[in-house]
Amino acid sequence: MSASLKSGLPGNRDAFAAYICDENALDVLRPVVIELGWPPEKCNKGGLRNAIQSLSVSASPNILMVDLSESGDPLNDINALAEVCEPGTVVIAIGQVNDVRLYRDLLASGIHDYLLKPLSANMLRDSLTQAQAVFMAPKAGDDEGVKRHISTAVIGTRGGVGASTLVTSLAWLFSAEKRMPTALLDLDVHFGTGALTLDLEPGRGLTDAIDNPGRIDGLFIERAMIRANENLAILSAEAPINQPLMTDGAAFLQLQEEFKHQFEMTVLDMPRNMLINFPHLLNEVNAIVLAAEMSLASARDTIRILSWLKTNAPHSQVIVVANKVQPGMAEISKTDFEASIERKIDISIPFDQKAATNAAKLGKTFVDANGGSKASAAINQLASLVIGAAEGDFDESDGGGAKKSLLGALDFKQLLAKKKTDPVAEPAQ
Repeated sequence: MSASLKSGLPGNRDAFAAYICDENALDVLRPVVIELGWPPEKCNKGGLRNAIQSLSVSASPNILMVDLSESGDPLNDINALAEVCEPGTVVIAIGQVNDVRLYRDLLASGIHDYLLKPLSANMLRDSLTQAQAVFMAPKAGDDEGVKRHISTAVIGTRGGVGASTLVTSLAWLFSAEKRMPTALLDLDVHFGTGALTLDLEPGRGLTDAIDNPGRIDGLFIERAMIRANENLAILSAEAPINQPLMTDGAAFLQLQEEFKHQFEMTVLDMPRNMLINFPHLLNEVNAIVLAAEMSLASARDTIRILSWLKTNAPHSQVIVVANKVQPGMAEISKTDFEASIERKIDISIPFDQKAATNAAKLGKTFVDANGGSKASAAINQLASLVIGAAEGDFDESDGGGAKKSLLGALDFKQLLAKKKTDPVAEPAQ
């Protein structure tokens, strides 16, 4: 129902319709509707359930006002409304529950505005005027020129290196700071944290897409994704852990294709097992962020993944990120790590446990909660590198990828010997 995600199909649709529970609210609404040039008979008696029944058999209006006063479960009822609403409808909800969390949840579900009873003429006039402006504004895909689209995948070399933290922070920066309509696709279907990081419920959108890839289209995307801010929509899941992932990957490809038409940026949180099982997911990816830590195991897996990417995704620019860097605490030094992977680390992000805890408590992304930290400054640099890589302004150090055999590239005996003779590793730069 969000205008920013839908193309809008005016056709022969009515300009306005309302479904209101009580006569007092109708008495306030009708004069405003007449003032705006709409027929007052479009102000119907009855709330959200009435709207769902009516719209299931008739076209949706451009602007729809629904009363939630008699709804026992507003969020579920709004989802039912979404099933019968046509693309482009701007929805204004009214109700008598003054609850900030409900307000946030309603906006996240795609509602344009939520008005609290008792209604006033000025309140209604302002909201309806804004709704008109939203409906008439240029929609995604209306421009004659072809808009650019950047697809970014973030892959952690090991579990716990902070790849998902980078994913949510990058998506937030692209959407909030760079004002790019952004889709975040969390491919960790069972244990994804994309929605959790932003204090949102993941919903069933991703699991529904996997079960029914043929249903995926622009309207499905609008209904399935949850909104984190004006420019950021998330598709995530918490699938039951007793249900294995049964898919050939067609749903993920279809989702990526739809994202290209509706967003400027796609950010994929891509677990290593997805890289192995569905390598074709990187076919359209412009930039790959490879998140590593300064450890022997991570160095080994960085070499292996870089080699794999050189063969299977040669079109993608790879950015190597050392995350959670602690000077004096690294298992191996930055110099040895770079020698092992045969290329430079592009970005080093310092470890900041206090900032990470603060973000978790606030239900915000790391960079949103800790704008002034050194780690956030490094993630900002990473965001700029991603855009530069996608636009061809970034060169991988030393050509990227491993050139020697695995054992030749990573001499474990030599590194372990260094650790014994020098217990304090060289600080990461």
